[in-house]
Amino acid sequence: MIEIVNIEKDFLDKEVLKGVSLNIPVGKTMVIIGQSGCGKTVLLKSIIGLIKPDQGSIIIDGEDITQLSHTQLYERRKKMGMLFQGAALFDSMTVEENIGLPLKYHKGLSHDKIRIKVEEKLRLVGLSGIGQKKPAELSGGMKKRVGLARALIMDPQLVLYDEPTTGLDPIRANSINNLILETQKKFDITSVAVTHDMISAKMIADRVAMLSDGNIVFEGTFKELECCSKPVVKRFIKGIS
Repeated sequence: MIEIVNIEKDFLDKEVLKGVSLNIPVGKTMVIIGQSGCGKTVLLKSIIGLIKPDQGSIIIDGEDITQLSHTQLYERRKKMGMLFQGAALFDSMTVEENIGLPLKYHKGLSHDKIRIKVEEKLRLVGLSGIGQKKPAELSGGMKKRVGLARALIMDPQLVLYDEPTTGLDPIRANSINNLILETQKKFDITSVAVTHDMISAKMIADRVAMLSDGNIVFEGTFKELECCSKPVVKRFIKGIS
């Protein structure tokens, strides 16, 4: 589904991505790991078109999104969903309004139809009946699940997760991991997640890629990751500075 070819990206003369190439198969979950500041989130935002690479291609379903016009990219994003690290909910809106926002602007559905679809997604993430609450009334784990419901509201082909378990206790993190697994299996979604959480990576990944100093230094299964002899990989998975 996704072919990333020789992506480069600099910020203020700092090389963040230095020729990253990676293939992500249809219907699978690719987890990207690496130290803070290694470029994971930049790569994720490049895939959804929020950041444009300086060089290289990102081909999704045969279409290079780096070459799309603003209007074309807008249409492409309708087939994508993203769960941001902090959930990125609008505090002034209710849960229902947050989740239904894409349907309102992209589909032009009536209020009643939006409410029905929002409740469907809330049931999916185990939060049925909270549509009228505000984000301030929710726990961190509930906000993550509301963010996931919004990411799924347009029935996307591709879902991106930015640190989906960050800031959650082990029980709530496990529930998010289970939701990611259930969603991927139920809807045959292609997923890309970036995380520091090795428990989460082991649980949800079909394949794992590790970024270090702007380059992919490992790509394979989690079992292969655990057996990798590269020093940079061994230090990361064992937490050795």
